[in-house]
Amino acid sequence: MARESTVAPPYVSGTCDRWLVDELIERVDERDRVLGVVRRDEAVRHGWLHRVAVTVCRDRDGRILVHQRSRHVPRFPGCYEVAVGGAVAVGESYEAAARRELGEEMGVGAAPVRFVVRFLNRNGLSPHWLAVHEAVVPDSLAPSAEEVAWHGWLEESELFAFMRRRAFTPDSRPMLDRYLRATRR
Repeated sequence: MARESTVAPPYVSGTCDRWLVDELIERVDERDRVLGVVRRDEAVRHGWLHRVAVTVCRDRDGRILVHQRSRHVPRFPGCYEVAVGGAVAVGESYEAAARRELGEEMGVGAAPVRFVVRFLNRNGLSPHWLAVHEAVVPDSLAPSAEEVAWHGWLEESELFAFMRRRAFTPDSRPMLDRYLRATRR
């Protein structure tokens, strides 16, 4: 049985609502080269490629952090995720974005992130280059109440059953599959 920080809220049938955030990002091409600066809502609306960085968080025992997005976040409110992350800001590296998002969402300060894999992800709101990182973080987190409604630690063996019972963001499963393949080489 998973050791969780609180009891996970029950599954609510239906899909997660989709909203857009208006932030400046870099539009990139099929080879991840910068084409220009655009608003994220424009990139999503037009299907333009951009960059996203995420981190799969593990504790010292190897369990994976799962969290539920707050109902107040603009994209996929109430959905679950197996990675912490977001859009890469203009001029920011994937690694810097991964560290920044880890701090903003989970209150993790200077945890080192390790690059695992980058791929062109066509799931989610729009196509984007997705850089997946990994970090070992403390069991006791300080998640942002504005962004995280619930979090818990799951063994890999429990994770897939949990994912079948909950509504996850559309890119969670493809990202997790790539991450697991890359870390098991």
